[in-house]
Amino acid sequence: MTEGLDSPWGLAALPDGDLLVSSRDSGKIFRVSAESGKKTELGSVPGVSAGGEGGLLGIAVPPSYGVDHMIYAYFTTESDNRIARLVYNEDKPAGGQLGAPDTVFRGIPKGVTHNGGRIAFGPDKMLYVGTGESGERGLAQDKESLGGKILRMTPDGEPVHGNPEADSVVYSYGHRNVQGLAWDAEKRLWASEFGQDTWDELNLIRPGRNYGWPEAEGKSKQSGTTDPVAQWKTSEASPSGIAFAKGSIWMASLRGERLWRIPMDGTRPLAEPQAFLTGDYGRLRTVLADGSGGLWLVTSETDGRGSPGKKDDRILHLKVS
Repeated sequence: MTEGLDSPWGLAALPDGDLLVSSRDSGKIFRVSAESGKKTELGSVPGVSAGGEGGLLGIAVPPSYGVDHMIYAYFTTESDNRIARLVYNEDKPAGGQLGAPDTVFRGIPKGVTHNGGRIAFGPDKMLYVGTGESGERGLAQDKESLGGKILRMTPDGEPVHGNPEADSVVYSYGHRNVQGLAWDAEKRLWASEFGQDTWDELNLIRPGRNYGWPEAEGKSKQSGTTDPVAQWKTSEASPSGIAFAKGSIWMASLRGERLWRIPMDGTRPLAEPQAFLTGDYGRLRTVLADGSGGLWLVTSETDGRGSPGKKDDRILHLKVS
């Protein structure tokens, strides 16, 4: 559908169906027409410091967009990872349509690797954030640290009443590097996570639960930790974004270069995961439900670890059944 993207990372849908896509390395945000695939540069997010796995990562459109025209961005700076919101002035000329960033949350640990970066608004209209432990394993088990966590906050970046601990945005902990967030039809939260050498994970997220890293990787049955619902060898996955559509969770895989379908029966897989598009488009970064039973899929060949062709990177539109 759309070609020639540079290090695309985050993807979010506007109310009219068009897409916003972030460029990790350039710090730019583009609008992509859902009908024609035409891309328009909206501007850059100031303060982005790209390097390693850091840069302009996840983006999200809040439920209040129709009123305030805000978009949210997660990005790496010289000192941390943070979240800012920017007004999207659709009536201004191309290239100057983003207002100055208003930082709503800061202080998430940064590293050369494991910067997390996925953000999404949940059914409760709160902002959920997947973070990484920035390569410092101990941060994942430290409840005072924001690294290796899933965070839940208000659109203003404040802790939400009902979080596991008062005055804390920490929703779950013991994560290595959360890259995907999605809710199923019953409003249950799911997350994908990079393992180290053995097992990548798909987790059902419950508030206050410990998902084990660094003491546990994959299904360990270790006391006090929550095992993943499904796991993959790292060579077959290295999961990034996930989406829920047609009764299944769909998981984009980087190193695995495939799109996994996990048919679900409530909180359990209905069948063994199925792989699609294996090797067809290279590394796959982000997947997003289109609201009509299909999927938007972002490739990731220009992130420094792929072998980009003339058309890379791309956004693909898939029909699923």
